[in-house]
Formats: sequence, structure tokens, C-alpha cells
Amino acid sequence: MKIVILSRNSKLYSTNRLKEVGEKRGHEMIILDHTKCDIVIERKKPQIFYQGDIIDGVDAVIPRIGASVTFYGTAVVRQFEMMKVFTTVESQALVRSRDKLRSLQVLSRAGLGLPKTVFTNYSKDVHAVIQKVGVPCVIKLLEGTQGVGVVLAETQSAAESVLEAFQGLKARVIVQEFVKEAKGADIRAFVVDGVVVGAMKRQGKEGEFRSNLHRGGTATLYELTEDEENAALKAARALGLGVAGVDMLQSKTGPKIMEVNSSPGLQGIEAATGKNIANYIIRYIERHVD
Repeated sequence: MKIVILSRNSKLYSTNRLKEVGEKRGHEMIILDHTKCDIVIERKKPQIFYQGDIIDGVDAVIPRIGASVTFYGTAVVRQFEMMKVFTTVESQALVRSRDKLRSLQVLSRAGLGLPKTVFTNYSKDVHAVIQKVGVPCVIKLLEGTQGVGVVLAETQSAAESVLEAFQGLKARVIVQEFVKEAKGADIRAFVVDGVVVGAMKRQGKEGEFRSNLHRGGTATLYELTEDEENAALKAARALGLGVAGVDMLQSKTGPKIMEVNSSPGLQGIEAATGKNIANYIIRYIERHVD
């Protein structure tokens, strides 16, 4: 098969692993920077050009779309869909998962456990907003990734100051309850084609409430409970994601979904589990493409 990996950086671990595994399984693997693709929209003849050359004969696409280029990256994925090309992450699911507010609403409707969350349209009554969640609380930029734009406010006054500062910058934020019993750790379940293929526990470094590996956190192999596995599968299904990294907090009332990542990295999960996660993704394509 001819498989395209949409990635802005061919040197990234995840991109290289997918290319390496795909080639070992006998496929032609091509890496394209989606921001450099030109889309031609024409009746019954959608086309994609890359550096002047037409891209055709593609059997499947693996989107590795960064948050900062979601709009254009999604348009490229949608164009491939119009060309009847299979994609591991559908364009609508990608958009749905990248909108933090929308994804939380979808997950809530699906009956999944979530940290209590408040969102307002720049309300001036910041005191009341914080009161709805309580302190300590977590304030997050809707556009933030990898722990950037996430602040833990431990007092009412601190929370109000942070919220006022964000709103003064016209930044969209959500305010969430702080799950103290998680102790700076979270669980990531990696879901491929409706199956959890690996899970790890990420622990933030000393004094850090964010567990992101990009911020110095560590990851270890983790065996999900039945409730956690069911929550991960239900979350991926609710958002329509064939490939997903489902991040959960362990709370006294069961797993609480923090976020569902549509382009989860492979390096941390492969190192923690010792599993060839890239192989699961390539095999997923093989099962679904004639």
C-alpha cells in the first residue's frame, strides 16, 4: 500500500517509527508536510499537490497534525477523504477533539466522568466563576497543549487574579476542579481501532502538578482497571477517533477524563510499555483498506 504520513517534521520520533514499521511491513511510506500541500477543489475531481507534484494513488493517511495548524491540517485530511482515501483519524473527529470545550461537552453527554468545568463568555464576576468549582482549581487556555497555559490556583484570590489576567488578554479559558488525590499523576490509555493497546502512568516531577513528559514528568507501565479501560474506549468512541491517547485522572469517584488526544506521541508510550505501538496503527490500516 501507499501510505502518507502528514507531519511537519520528518525527524520526529513518532513520524520515524510509523515510517520504519510501515516499510518493514512492505508498504510505501511517504511523509508530507501538510502545511505545504495545495488543495484543488473541483467538481468530482478533488486533488492535492505537493511542491508542484500531484499526489495520487494513496491508500491511507496517518494525520500527525499539530494544534497550531489544526485548521489547514484538517482541510488536507478532508481533501484526502474526498478522494476516498482511508484516514486513521477522520477530519471531523480531529476538529471535535481539538476543541477542548466541545470535546468535554461530547464526553459529558456520553456519561463519562470529568473534572467539574466552568466556561463563561468573559464574565466580570470572576468570584462567582471560581466559587462554582472551588479552590484549589486549574485554569486552562482552550488553545494550550503539552501543559502550556495551565495554571494551578491554590486560593480564591490567586484564582481570580489569574482569570482576570487571561480575560484581560481576551484569552479563552476553562476553570476546572483540582483532583488532589491524583497527586500530580495521570493515566494515558492508547486506543487503536477500539482496543486499548497500551497504558502508562505519568508522574509530574517534584512540586509539579502537570504530568506532561515534555515538562519533566516520568512514565511507567500501567495496568488499567476495568473502569479505566471502559472509560478510555468510550471516550475514543464518543469522539469518533480510531487512534487516540485518552488522559485520565484517578479520583475517589472513579476515572475522570482530562483530555483525548487525536495525535498522541509514540515515544513515551512505547518506552513505558515496551510495545510496538506503531505496528498496531499500521495493522489498523491494513484491516480497513482493501
